[in-house]
Amino acid sequence: MEQKLLISQNSIQSRVRDLASQISSDYSGKELIAVGMLNGAFIFFADIVREMTIPLKIDFIRAASYGSGNSSCGDVRLTKPLEIPIKDKSLLLIEDIVDTGLTLSKILDIIWEQKPESVKICALIDKQERREKKITVDYCGFKVKEGFLVGYGLDYNEQYRCLSDIYELHF
Repeated sequence: MEQKLLISQNSIQSRVRDLASQISSDYSGKELIAVGMLNGAFIFFADIVREMTIPLKIDFIRAASYGSGNSSCGDVRLTKPLEIPIKDKSLLLIEDIVDTGLTLSKILDIIWEQKPESVKICALIDKQERREKKITVDYCGFKVKEGFLVGYGLDYNEQYRCLSDIYELHF
């Protein structure tokens, strides 16, 4: 498989700082719960919450939909639910990539059942090539038209997550 550099580490870090600044401004004076989507968002999540200048609580949620392939199987399973109460709270769901929207749509259904005050989505990558569900990304790192991406937490078959840059993988 060939890798083509798509987004450099410097570009990612600059955009992370900008997003964190915007989120901190938007939630100034409010308590925010930042929820990271495991496993892919863990690097982006850690970087962005360290750059925020507001008080926040942290939790994680995990859903599985890809398995070991390179496309979503459409079967979304929640494998780690939220642990802190979110009722009447402002919640920011931090995701690595929004692709088909199937996983995020399922997660949002589960989250809204717990009656938060608000839910916004922050995604490192908004890729609409295969979008099947309407998803609004409130804070977007990068819009990417197409391609299978790896690096900076994004994986293919649990490989490539540790790369500092984001690459398009060619099969």
